[in-house]
Amino acid sequence: MTREEALELVKENVSNKNLVKHMIAAEAVMRRLARHFGEDEEKWGLTGLLHDVDFDRVKDDLSKHSLVGGQMAREWGLDEEVAHAIEAHNEEHGIERNTLLSKAMFAVDPLTGLIVASALIHPEKKLSAIDTQFVINRFYEKSFARGASREKIATCSELNLTLEEFVSMALEAMQEIHKELGL
Repeated sequence: MTREEALELVKENVSNKNLVKHMIAAEAVMRRLARHFGEDEEKWGLTGLLHDVDFDRVKDDLSKHSLVGGQMAREWGLDEEVAHAIEAHNEEHGIERNTLLSKAMFAVDPLTGLIVASALIHPEKKLSAIDTQFVINRFYEKSFARGASREKIATCSELNLTLEEFVSMALEAMQEIHKELGL
């Protein structure tokens, strides 16, 4: 599957524009991590781009979120590792994160939200206006962006990355696509 085909599937299946932007941000960060680890950028990017593709289908029963997405990925012919990473990113199912890909997707998911929220509280409301330390400071403000699970973000240690390294790579990736994110 090409990136363009995946993006078309996202647009067909996800109606919330902010969720689509979140998925595009996750794609960019996953691609950046793939480069860092010497992994397949296309595969990692597709995982990030498609990780919430089931949201409209399951929004009335979020207990199925990510399980349906994994099944959709399989139906579209994506490999099992991608489907597994999509399923494992939702901790509610207790699916073991046993690959670098699944560990990365789990940690990336909430970090993109923390970075967007950080940019939005800056007076310029731009990704270019913030740096790694700005995001790290927001990470330690427990009342800030409560939906961005600090525990999930901190699992970057399972990737042998420090919080600073992880945030830096993610922010860099998102800054590169700031126009697409509207930030």
